[in-house]
Amino acid sequence: MGIKENFETESGLKTHALGSLESIAIIIGTNIGAGVLSMAFAARKVGYLPLLACLAITCFFCIITMLYVAEACLRTRGNKQLSGLSRRYLGAFGGWLIFIAVAANSYGALVAYMTGSGNIMTDFFGEYGLSRELGSLIFFVPSALVLYLGLKALGVGEKLISAGMVLIVCVLIAATLTHQDTRISHLWQSQWQYVVPVFNLAVFVFGAQFLVPELVRGNLTTPRRLPRLIVIGMALTFVLVAAIPASVIALVGTENLSEVATLSWGKSLGLWAYYVANTFALLAMLTSYWGLGGCLFTNIFDHFRLGSESDRRKRLAVLAVVAIPPFLLAYSGVGSFVDALYFAGTFGGVLMGIIPILLLNAARRSGDRQPEFTCGWYAHPAIQAVIVMIFLASGVYAIVSAMGMLPASW
Repeated sequence: MGIKENFETESGLKTHALGSLESIAIIIGTNIGAGVLSMAFAARKVGYLPLLACLAITCFFCIITMLYVAEACLRTRGNKQLSGLSRRYLGAFGGWLIFIAVAANSYGALVAYMTGSGNIMTDFFGEYGLSRELGSLIFFVPSALVLYLGLKALGVGEKLISAGMVLIVCVLIAATLTHQDTRISHLWQSQWQYVVPVFNLAVFVFGAQFLVPELVRGNLTTPRRLPRLIVIGMALTFVLVAAIPASVIALVGTENLSEVATLSWGKSLGLWAYYVANTFALLAMLTSYWGLGGCLFTNIFDHFRLGSESDRRKRLAVLAVVAIPPFLLAYSGVGSFVDALYFAGTFGGVLMGIIPILLLNAARRSGDRQPEFTCGWYAHPAIQAVIVMIFLASGVYAIVSAMGMLPASW
């Protein structure tokens, strides 16, 4: 039995080969959500260098946990998603816990993308009578279509749109570097006493562990390249996430930052930059929608054991479960429920950092097969202990922050 057939055993999810660029683009496109445009504002007190340090540290540890998941997947029969892996190695409770975490994290983000896309589309075309709801509906069509078409379409779409986003960022950075108001000295201003809240934010920026089972499913015939693709994808994500706030801070300084980078760029570079940067935000929401929505889509198939994903009626039914609730919630006015999704997503983010450790250790004890790739020194118990402490501390910080128990300066 070949590796492809071996992995499709006991799983309704089929194997679809992804190219290297497609695999890398899925990582970049999913991680680079519109939220990256708010990173500069988040660093308004601490400064750029502490932000850069936080991003580098958290990116490093998230890469490690992604590699943990990759090895666990390769040790396991069937194209299992995170919830399926958790059920296999941590029992039914673990499976449900991860499924709920994935669902909360995905739905919370998809609601935000629905709202954000409506706002941007109205800014662009509101003078022609386009409402926020219609703008979100226009955004909804390509979003849902790619989810229905599956993993291969997801890879192609992410590759094309991510290339466009990189081009846009390069244009904006080039315009910033040549602008008369740009001061590189702005980047050296630091106040490290404010680093804790920024570090906590950075912990959740690179949380792409849920993508790994899809990357494995797309690279089953070439599993040895997986570690390299994960590292490259995350490293390029780090460059983009670090470059945008660097450009904005160098342009306007830390005292004049707007909450969203598009406003800062628009005020300083001109109206064209406002529209170009908002186009980037729209594309970033689209690629993140595909990554998070696709993850929820496949986790539903796996968790509820729905059988073959080739069944069109089942695909349409699961697509409706994934895509319709975020649209309705975005315009329902049920703010408390959306807030609940946010906090559940934060809890899910903590789990995403800890569960890979449990999966790796359990898969090494009772996996189904010998993997083509195994984690090296970075799977040492001491490294794992550091990762657990970081993510648990982030969860505690989020809870304490929500309760209003932190210093006012934070």
